[in-house]
Amino acid sequence: MEGITVFGLGWWEILVLVVIGLLVFGPEKLPQAATQAGRTLRQLRQMANNAKADLQANLGPEFSNFDPTDLNPKNFVRKHLLDDLENDWNGTERDTPQSAVDTAEPELGFGEIPPYDNEAT
Repeated sequence: MEGITVFGLGWWEILVLVVIGLLVFGPEKLPQAATQAGRTLRQLRQMANNAKADLQANLGPEFSNFDPTDLNPKNFVRKHLLDDLENDWNGTERDTPQSAVDTAEPELGFGEIPPYDNEAT
């Protein structure tokens, strides 16, 4: 029973919240407060879903796969930087355009010296 969590909270945290709720609201008003909190949470979730749907509808077909959570800096870094590193580490190929593959320089073998360009420095 120790490893089970609900909404990211363990059973002890939930028990503490119930006891605090009983102390703050009393046993008569606690069910009403819980019902109101559930209704408010449902309304907020519905508003967020409506806003997301409106945003996607107004952006047009170019942004059909747009996800607002991608704008979070943590998700942005993970998606655009760390996923590429993980794909390289696991050996899976990324979506590389064929033109980039055709123009890539050949890889050097062990012990080979890369070419030196006097005009580049």
